[in-house]
Amino acid sequence: MQISQGAHRRTTFAASGPLDHRASGRMERVEAELFTDGGNNAVVRLPGRRFPGVLIQGDSLSMLRADVAEVVEAFDQGDVAGARETASLLLDGLDALLARYTAALEAHEIPRPY
Repeated sequence: MQISQGAHRRTTFAASGPLDHRASGRMERVEAELFTDGGNNAVVRLPGRRFPGVLIQGDSLSMLRADVAEVVEAFDQGDVAGARETASLLLDGLDALLARYTAALEAHEIPRPY
C-alpha cells in the first residue's frame, strides 16, 4: 500500500519488551504512526517518541552487518581499495535511507532531530 505524500496513518504493531537478553519475551500491541509505506525501511513513530524512526527489517539489518564486516575484513587484509568500494556502497545505501527519512519528515512538517 502506498501512502500519499503528506498523509500518514496510525497502525497497530506487536512489539516485544526492552532490548535485553533477559527480557521475558512478552509481546504487547502498540499503536504507531506510519509515515511511509509499510515495506522495508518504513518511517514510523512509536508512542512516547518525539520523532519517527526507521524500521529496518531483520534481513536488511543482517545484510548491513555483513557489509560492514566485509569492510573490516578488507582493511584487515590490507585491501584498502576493496574496503573503500564496499564502504562507498554502504554510504550510498545509508544516504538513500536518510533521504527517505528526511522526505517523510518534511512531508509532515516535522523538524529533523539532527
